[in-house]
Amino acid sequence: MKNKVKLTYWISTGFISLMMLASTTMYFISSEVSETFAHLGFPDYFRLELGIAKYLGVVVLLVPAFPKNVKEWAYAGFGITFISAMIAHINVGDPMSKVMPPVFAFFLLTVSYLSYKKLVSEGK
Repeated sequence: MKNKVKLTYWISTGFISLMMLASTTMYFISSEVSETFAHLGFPDYFRLELGIAKYLGVVVLLVPAFPKNVKEWAYAGFGITFISAMIAHINVGDPMSKVMPPVFAFFLLTVSYLSYKKLVSEGK
């Protein structure tokens, strides 16, 4: 059972980390992403702040040496980000194709978090 939980944790955490690294990289190099942030009503500096925070969050999730409470904050930060993105897209009337990616990311994050909590409770 422990190996299955560990595999679930690393697969879900790996996917969420890859998604965050790819999307966050686009925060810094894509003018289309800048336009999307403006479309959603966010100032441009928020895109940069969020990009830096997401990079740091990925490092925290992937490096086992970080304390449990730091990982909890990273999970919370990503969760708030995904929920906020979903709400922002709904608020401006974007189609479901724009709303669903943060919903899917939140689902993956939840799988990662629940398997992480299970591993911690089992003593890794």
